[in-house]
Amino acid sequence: MTRSTRQRERTRETDETEEQEGVRACPECESDNLVKDSDRGELICEDCGLVVEEEQIDPGPEWRAFNHQERQEKSRVGAPTTQTMHDKGLTTTIDWKDKDAYGRSISSKKRSQMHRLRKWQERIRTKDAGERNLQFALSEIDRMASALGVPRSVREVASVIYRRALKEDLIRGRSIEGVATSALYAACRKEGIPRSLEEISEVSRVERKEIGRTYRYISQELGLEMRPVDPKKYVPRFCSELELSEEVQTKANEIIEKTAEEGLLSGKSPTGYAAAAIYAASLLCNEKKTQREVADVAQVTEVTIRNRYQEQIEAMGIHG
Repeated sequence: MTRSTRQRERTRETDETEEQEGVRACPECESDNLVKDSDRGELICEDCGLVVEEEQIDPGPEWRAFNHQERQEKSRVGAPTTQTMHDKGLTTTIDWKDKDAYGRSISSKKRSQMHRLRKWQERIRTKDAGERNLQFALSEIDRMASALGVPRSVREVASVIYRRALKEDLIRGRSIEGVATSALYAACRKEGIPRSLEEISEVSRVERKEIGRTYRYISQELGLEMRPVDPKKYVPRFCSELELSEEVQTKANEIIEKTAEEGLLSGKSPTGYAAAAIYAASLLCNEKKTQREVADVAQVTEVTIRNRYQEQIEAMGIHG
């Protein structure tokens, strides 16, 4: 084949591809508002109703479904990929039930064989020390997230932050648990789930000081833009634990809003600030709680509550 012939062939193939993939117009009304009807295999003009193409090849499944539930039931794909597993959930897992496809119990010989296969499956899922460390870190994030009762989205974000830190080689010289805990704390703040450093350190195997230090380092190196925590986000949870009414909750939010406008919140701990507002609101609504009770729930000292409380009632013009 000569050079010019090859050139012509290539041009013809390109033209065909462009014709197939390019934007087509309706030959009747020249509208480009064409829609595909996957059930009939037709390409239809939405403006005039002309069938532009018919008997199109359907690349979808051979079964039919008439609503979302049927489509989900007939779907053959596995579970969605997740960042919370070191292999993103793509590997095969051998079930522990020791039953065959019909749900009948298998023989002892087969059980022994399946046990051995399951053991080797677990071993070969991680090919090196790096993957084993990642698996351990992600399992730690999952354990702590379960203990804190945070939603699935936070675990996904924490896993992504940890993977980014691993990629940037920020783990070197730091403990895996410390970085994993810091990633979870960062994810909580990123997703707007109020969890204090004290609460995070309670479920972690790392000290609070190390978590704070590692968190600051990771957020700075990865460029995580963290907004200051709003004390109002702590109010519903603290009020619920203290069994206070909706009225107290509303009053506490009002106190936080008014005093924050005067700049009292600057440089203050959001948990202590929220706790003091709840204490003040409980007194104003005649649902008195002691400073000790509020301090225990918020995990701050009574001194912090007293100091913030005095500042808040003075700013509100209330004489206690």
